[in-house]
Amino acid sequence: MKITAVIPARYASTRFPAKLMQDLGGKTVILRTYESAVETNLFDDVFLVTDSDLIFNEIVSNGGKAIMSKKEHESGSDRIAEAVQDLDVDIVVNVQGDEPFINKEPLEKLLEVFKNDEARQIDLASLMREITDKEEIANPNNVKVIVDQNGLALYFSRSVIPYPREENVGVRYFQHIGIYAFRKPALLDFYSLPMKSLEASEKLEQLRYLEYGKKIKMVETTHVGIGIDTIEDLEKARKML
Repeated sequence: MKITAVIPARYASTRFPAKLMQDLGGKTVILRTYESAVETNLFDDVFLVTDSDLIFNEIVSNGGKAIMSKKEHESGSDRIAEAVQDLDVDIVVNVQGDEPFINKEPLEKLLEVFKNDEARQIDLASLMREITDKEEIANPNNVKVIVDQNGLALYFSRSVIPYPREENVGVRYFQHIGIYAFRKPALLDFYSLPMKSLEASEKLEQLRYLEYGKKIKMVETTHVGIGIDTIEDLEKARKML
């Protein structure tokens, strides 16, 4: 299998404009993310895809590979799909541009899904972590996922799923961690298929895959990424270096 990491990177950000170009110990956030992805040695290639000349030049001028988006996109999957259409690749891994401290272990677990899927039944794989705090479970910003006995996603929601009508029955709650590994055909299907009602209602792109019958294998992890969404996050990241 040829495995490529793609880092979607928008310049605009509602909460923290231009966050990817902020200084983090002498390098920009996005350059550190790109270099961290390369240093995992998990990928045959690493590309950044962006709508920004500034971010594009930041990567290319430092010896990296970058692709300019030709269109405006509503989701990271759309941006990645456009970028890989003409690339020779089997598995595409979505690496978050605002997480410069990449943890190799959960990415390895995602790739193992495809290495063990000899029948090629899995279309994409993603991560989830158990959550037990009631406020975390109820928070609509924490996307929850429920799976079947084989770890295949049944549904994703901002609501509490399953609803605890009967408590103390051993239900575990899982938060979806938005890191994906895709088979290229599944990603291109996503790009060509129109949004349906569940995705439109919840504003969760992963529901498009389920609505069109794709199989999503969920992998449990204890890893929590360190994303940079605010100035405070950036200050914390600077202290970690």
